[in-house]
Amino acid sequence: MRNSNDTAQLILFEDDVLTEQLCKKSTERIVNVASVPQRSPFRYPGGKTWLVPRLREWLRSLKIKPKTFIEPFAGGGIISLTVAFEHLAEHVIMVEYDEDVAAVWKTILGKENEWLVNRILTFELSRETAIVELSNHPKSIREHAFHTLLRNRVNHGGILAPGSSFIKNGENGKGIKSRWYPETLAKRIRHIKTIRNKIHFVHGDGIEAMLKYKNDANAVFFIDPPYTAAGKKAGSRLYKYNIINHEQLFRIAKELTSEFLMTYDDAKGIHELTDKYGLDTQSIAMKNTHHTKMTELLIGRNLDWVR
Repeated sequence: MRNSNDTAQLILFEDDVLTEQLCKKSTERIVNVASVPQRSPFRYPGGKTWLVPRLREWLRSLKIKPKTFIEPFAGGGIISLTVAFEHLAEHVIMVEYDEDVAAVWKTILGKENEWLVNRILTFELSRETAIVELSNHPKSIREHAFHTLLRNRVNHGGILAPGSSFIKNGENGKGIKSRWYPETLAKRIRHIKTIRNKIHFVHGDGIEAMLKYKNDANAVFFIDPPYTAAGKKAGSRLYKYNIINHEQLFRIAKELTSEFLMTYDDAKGIHELTDKYGLDTQSIAMKNTHHTKMTELLIGRNLDWVR
């Protein structure tokens, strides 16, 4: 007999065919992000959909199933959602500092979930209606959430940072409508509702959350800060809050009592920090939504599981 979580998971897998492109070496396995179940309502420039298969490998390599999974920089939330949907930990804590993104998670994981679904399904999108809607200052968290998702869907690249502009041509000349899928968004939001009792959302600072739980031996951390020290220009373009003390982050990660997995750009400055704090690294091949092959860096205490 299936519970509601299992049913939601089956529906998701019916909608999204999960495939992986396997190469001979584990570290060369390329995961096309389009092949992974799309559970987040966001189009997120720093999304970690490509990491989902690696996340499963990491958590299943641990001797004990984690009681608490903590994501200090949750963003689009695909990692936390995967852990909750696939029962990879007993409880999930999502932390996000950005007030726009936080409004979405507060609404989806709260009592206004169905209001947001109905607002999305009944909104008649055009360039004109989007301009009018986004020119209004939201008067509630749920309206703030709708504005954020609308901007995320109509802005170029899904970028929420100030200065981002509307999609121009989009797919097949659909322009602003090319990333607006009301039924799909409604389905994802309703699916999240079925597992929201497993997730605790915190609107706050990721580093403070790491400090709060750093002595919790029953927790594991997935740490994906908004950008690296080598990417200030890109970071300021993609994220509203992009200033972070990377060395402080590495020092705290080293001091964590429990296991953690960190992702960063594969940059020289980051390798210098991993060497300084005695952390293990592994470059991982991935494909973005444009099917461009890229690499990112996994960081932890011991990454033998990925090799």
